[in-house]
Amino acid sequence: MLSFFIYRDLTKEMFYHGWSNYMQHAYPEDELNPFECKGRGSDKADPSNINVNDVLGDYSLTLVDTLDTLAILGTQQEFEEAVRLVVETVSFSQDNKVQVFEVNIRALGGLLSAHLLATDPAFKHTIPGYSNELLSLAKDVADRLMPAFWASQQTHIPYPRVNLRRGVPSSETTETCTAGAGSLILEFGVLSRLTGDPSYERAARLALNNLWQRRSNLNLLGNVIDIETGQWIHTASSTGAGIDSIFEYMLKAYILFGDSEYYTMFEEAYAALMKFVRDRTGYIYRNVHMSNGSLMSYWIDSLGAFFSGLQVLAGDLTSAIKGHLVYYNIWKRYHALPERFDFYHRTVDVAFYPLRPEFVESTYHLYRATKDPFYLKVGEMVIEDLYNRTRLPCGFATIGDVRTGRLEDRMESFMLSETLKYLYLLFDEDHPLNKMDSNFVFTTEGHVMPLSRSYYKPQQQQKAVGEQCPRYERTTAGMVPGDLDMSSIPYQPLTDYATHIVGTVAPTLPVSQQGYCAVPYEMTIRRPKRSSSTSGFFMEYSLSKVSGYLAKSLSGLRLELLKTSKQQQQQGYFVVKGRG
Repeated sequence: MLSFFIYRDLTKEMFYHGWSNYMQHAYPEDELNPFECKGRGSDKADPSNINVNDVLGDYSLTLVDTLDTLAILGTQQEFEEAVRLVVETVSFSQDNKVQVFEVNIRALGGLLSAHLLATDPAFKHTIPGYSNELLSLAKDVADRLMPAFWASQQTHIPYPRVNLRRGVPSSETTETCTAGAGSLILEFGVLSRLTGDPSYERAARLALNNLWQRRSNLNLLGNVIDIETGQWIHTASSTGAGIDSIFEYMLKAYILFGDSEYYTMFEEAYAALMKFVRDRTGYIYRNVHMSNGSLMSYWIDSLGAFFSGLQVLAGDLTSAIKGHLVYYNIWKRYHALPERFDFYHRTVDVAFYPLRPEFVESTYHLYRATKDPFYLKVGEMVIEDLYNRTRLPCGFATIGDVRTGRLEDRMESFMLSETLKYLYLLFDEDHPLNKMDSNFVFTTEGHVMPLSRSYYKPQQQQKAVGEQCPRYERTTAGMVPGDLDMSSIPYQPLTDYATHIVGTVAPTLPVSQQGYCAVPYEMTIRRPKRSSSTSGFFMEYSLSKVSGYLAKSLSGLRLELLKTSKQQQQQGYFVVKGRG
């Protein structure tokens, strides 16, 4: 139980470290540059720099994107102050070309989530005197994005970018990724229901439907499509970058709105992914050709780590556990998640890690579904690696190369709006969100999106996805404090195979005469003492013990297990050897 409090409080301290430095050194600009300790906005000197300009449009993005995180782990006063700043200082009337998808999930989603929290008494964050200002600002944002739909006369699939003042530039590309065009329905649907204007939901739904109508005979979607001709430009189908969140929004639209059309769409798409994209082992979700299912590349990307969390929501726990173990072993090997990992050569393909949340998101959902303490250990590993590898005096930095630890001068807004939010909720067992039984969802940007039942449309009861809903049970009979629970995820045969896929090599340690791996295990966490008069003062919590585990027999497989020491720069549990 002590671990819960330590890591919950450490996560909160890390959030405030990033948040306070953004507010002190970067606001009102969009992001914090942690090296230079100053703000970053749009790159007006280089309009072609889409890595920056797709996201940053000079509208205090980190402030807007972080509103609901403040409500979740901050104080009511801090939430109200942040809302006041947005209402008084943020304007989206900017002469900047931005990506529709990014503005939708980060800005529109952030505004809607904060509005719902500020007006729904169930969340206990209502703001006295609040008059729907955030909703009005959200409508203004959506109105500036709508020209992307209007300009698409042939397919009604939106253009990827708009100028927030001038609409779609005449020179704008007609190629858009599937996720970017098909992952708008949650935010636009909620906006329509809150304002009574159906045009937003209608546009987003039409775009999603028209993409789905262009699926292959295998029910697979491609990655990039021409919005004027409706022809696929990049025909790779996967669960990763460029396509990922369209599946997420199909299922979550059903959960949030209760419309069975979204569920039917998801069920067909999910069955195709499991048949053609998932490999025969059940661990890897590949890039395959949408028309014939043939393999198109040997890498998986970090964005695909979200899929296990979606599988939890779909009721397919067995598949979720397997897929998550692959990313767990990649993280354990590199102490971060490289953007791409080559599963054939078992090495990094693209090495940077921009503090993405997807792996943490799935870890959170798997813990909520299973309550297996393994997932808390995963969270501990992530928190310690983020703290030790990315923390700077002025925020947190992107890892430019996970192999060398080289850092880059950028802290994207999702570090505060998603990554640290999911980590905090993982360790805050008693948080109201973890006890809420309703149709709320987290958007693909991690924004809490509840919707009053007055907007819910009951439909005919649907069956579980593919009828894959085995109940997850961990053995507890006969356990006493200190006993090793061999039914936990790290000690199951599937873990050994995931380790093999990634190529993780566990250290070999001497075994004592009693058959124990007697490994000194020590963990020290530095966390701040919360006091206005002692800002910057750190207390140390040290937990140490000698920990070793006997080789056990599990389902006919003999496993040698050990918990590694901090001196070996590894965390968690390893399956050292396994044989029948």
